[in-house]
Amino acid sequence: MNRKILALAVPSIITNITTPLLGLMDVAIVGHMGSAVYIAAIAVGGTMFNLLYWLFGFLRMGSSGMTAQAYGAGDTHDIAVVLYRSLLVAACVGVMLVLVHYPVGVYALKFMDADMETQRFAMKYFSILVWGAPAVLGTYALSGWFLGMQNAKASMWMSILINVSNIAVSFILVLGFRLKIEGVAFGTLTAPWIGFVYGLCVVANKYSVPVPAFGDLVDRVGLKRFFSVNVDIFLRTLCLVAVTMWFTRAGAAQGTLILAANTLLMQFFMLFSYFMDGFGFAGEALVGRYVGARDTNMAKQSISMLMKWGAVLAILFSLLYFAVGAEFLEILSSDREVTDTARDYFYWVVALPLLSFSAFSWDGIYIGATDTRAMLVSIAVATMVYFAAYCFLFPLLGNHGLWIAFLAYLLVRGVVLSLMRRRIYRLCR
Repeated sequence: MNRKILALAVPSIITNITTPLLGLMDVAIVGHMGSAVYIAAIAVGGTMFNLLYWLFGFLRMGSSGMTAQAYGAGDTHDIAVVLYRSLLVAACVGVMLVLVHYPVGVYALKFMDADMETQRFAMKYFSILVWGAPAVLGTYALSGWFLGMQNAKASMWMSILINVSNIAVSFILVLGFRLKIEGVAFGTLTAPWIGFVYGLCVVANKYSVPVPAFGDLVDRVGLKRFFSVNVDIFLRTLCLVAVTMWFTRAGAAQGTLILAANTLLMQFFMLFSYFMDGFGFAGEALVGRYVGARDTNMAKQSISMLMKWGAVLAILFSLLYFAVGAEFLEILSSDREVTDTARDYFYWVVALPLLSFSAFSWDGIYIGATDTRAMLVSIAVATMVYFAAYCFLFPLLGNHGLWIAFLAYLLVRGVVLSLMRRRIYRLCR
């Protein structure tokens, strides 16, 4: 079982390593432009895209679970239908986002409550990146499908290509052509289109999946299952976006300095989360496969081993952050005032892995089982805890209260999903 987990997790971790490195690189590039406002603009603009893209994260999560179950059951027709149905939805949603991006951007900036200079740069960043929406959502669908097919390497190479292209183009435009934040934005725009075309080529060359009849894609029973799973994920994502946006908004309301410091600290959380997602992705593929095959024993064994791997990673990351994390802030920004402010809150970053690993592990397991209702319940409870803790602690402790509320939210998600774990075993029968 360890070999099966690692065969899926290691390529996924390699995939995900490039993603936080990309975020770190964007922050590092703008962090050396001479003003905290560039870091703040990246934070606000990035959160705006989280609002849009995270809402449609079901294109990856739903695809992986349903594909893995079809793979476990040996249903080749359903494997093809899941792929093309997801790509069709991705194309429609991507075009819609491009069409409505301006009013959405204006409203989101007003909600974020950042200063006028930050809003100006964030809107510029947002207006360029939105043209990559169809490609980004298309890669979501492809990544989920590859994972469900137990092929984490295809997702790995697609993601590496996207992120290397992004870094290379951003460096050329920022350092070579002095485009500042526009250069970072155009680099981030170009990369997903390159990756999406690559992913389609892999599907055509390796799998040769025939295009199902249009009637199969819009079949009432199939669509009902597709949207019942994905509506739960959509609503779950709304909670996740609400928490993340409020965290950024609360930082912005305290001034550009606190917003920039929180942005640097969140890079450490993102770095850990992408490592944990590697094992979460393994959970999606394996648990989905065993649920589809109705193999309860193998499902239980895979869940047990996945939780052990998550605990080991959490301990290692907390020790690493405790030992050298604060010094790493200097790499992210040359602004001494920002890094000194970030150090005041760094012990919350040290605690993050230990309190959040369970939530990440269970998320992958429940996605594979397509028990998305349990995921929705857990995050709804955690979100209520987050806002209750924020309302009570923020007036008393300021930014410390904000971080405590965020840690409580992560912990509650894992606890609730742990209490509901027997639901998964029933799905295998």
